Amino acid sequence: MKALFGAAALSLSLFAMSSTALAADKGSPDEAVAMVKKAVALIKSDGKEKAFAAISDPANTTFHDRDLYIYVYDLNGVALAHGNNPKMVGKPLIGLKDNEGKPMIKEMVDLAKSKGKGWVDFKWPNPVTKAVEAKSGYIEKVDDMLVGSGIYK
Repeated sequence: MKALFGAAALSLSLFAMSSTALAADKGSPDEAVAMVKKAVALIKSDGKEKAFAAISDPANTTFHDRDLYIYVYDLNGVALAHGNNPKMVGKPLIGLKDNEGKPMIKEMVDLAKSKGKGWVDFKWPNPVTKAVEAKSGYIEKVDDMLVGSGIYK
């Protein structure tokens, strides 16, 4: 009986450790907000061209950390920089919808115009797992664009 309880306790502690490890593999809301603030500061200090190059460079760990990355859109929904998918840059994506039909870029633009910052929920491919997952994107308006990052739930 003692061995059974010992095995159960060990299993629970291993499960708790693996859950913590899995959580550490994903970015947190605070980390997403901090990454956006770093990108905003870089845009303001070094200009768009240098900042967009840094955001787009997958080797730059300031803007690429596990499943966290930066994206930038103008207020018409054109992608200006994208840390996970450079093929999106230059494309008008205001009408892009997630796999449930939610126009998330339009919602981000509307939020930037109305409140200047906040969170938008949508479904998006996770760069780590490659699966479409629930995501919350945090955006901040900077001049005539929005800068965002997001967390997978």
